[in-house]
Amino acid sequence: MFWELDVAGWALICVEISSPGAPDVLRTVERPDPAPGRGEVLIRVAAAGVNRPDVMQRRGLYPPPPGASDIPGLEVAGHIEAVGDGVHDWRIGDRLCALVAGGGYATVCVAPASQCLPIPAPLDVVAAAAIPETFFTVWSNVFDRGRLRSGETVLVHGGSSGIGTTAMQLAAARGARVLATAGSDEKCRRCESLGAERAINYRTEDFVAVVRDLTAGRGVDLILDMVGGSYVDRNLSALAMDGRLAVIGFMEGEPMATVDLRRVLSRRLTITGSALRPRSVQEKGEIAVALRREVWPLLERGVVTPIVYRTFPLTEAAAAHRLMESSEHIGKIVLVS
Repeated sequence: MFWELDVAGWALICVEISSPGAPDVLRTVERPDPAPGRGEVLIRVAAAGVNRPDVMQRRGLYPPPPGASDIPGLEVAGHIEAVGDGVHDWRIGDRLCALVAGGGYATVCVAPASQCLPIPAPLDVVAAAAIPETFFTVWSNVFDRGRLRSGETVLVHGGSSGIGTTAMQLAAARGARVLATAGSDEKCRRCESLGAERAINYRTEDFVAVVRDLTAGRGVDLILDMVGGSYVDRNLSALAMDGRLAVIGFMEGEPMATVDLRRVLSRRLTITGSALRPRSVQEKGEIAVALRREVWPLLERGVVTPIVYRTFPLTEAAAAHRLMESSEHIGKIVLVS
């Protein structure tokens, strides 16, 4: 049983992937409205974030986990339209943002209640839609698995990305020294405005050499890497004793890497990584609890904020994907219903 608003005349409009391929395979269609199950809420979506995993799914490289919607989209913001059995902390009409395993590119979306968070007071729904996927990912990999502490030094690859702009701000706000890489001088300047002490243009500089120079040869304590491939062994060269490498993607395109394990042994290095989407609802709920406790106060005070580069109407999801693939953006791209 669930309670719902009177939504007569409303229809679910969504973006589906007609077949694996280029952005033009995204098409807008109508589908039956979903209904929340036990422990779930139904969200009237005002905005949905666009992320690299959506692009990978569109290309046929990142299928949704079992039971998840085939509609792309991993984060949404809006208000609750209905609640399922067993949901006690949320009410119809509440404004919220949510992490979902799929289904975000739609006017209505189902989400586990434990993966929902209130929209921080200073933010609108567009900014809120840019929070869940990146903030859950950064918290899990930088502060949980990566164990970054105040006074340590972190190198964030892809500093101008949605993940990067989030990681830099959170790391700086929690007392870490932040270095970053980006692909242009303009992006490097933007990284430095968001908390990076020094941003390295990877097209013109060797980040390993710059890191060694900036740390007097010591190296950094943590590296957040979404590139993979040839970066992996170079990352190990840039780590300090007891350093940690957190791998969250392989944008270079090759999931395999060759490393010198002697360096891992002699410097007591840790290589870790995780993918957010396949994790259980319970695990994601635990991350949500940590975010509300540790990060939401920073968002509410404006110390940290999601960086939204551009919005597109839901019906122009293909254009949003083309921009994502161009890597010209700084921060997040958001679809609005």
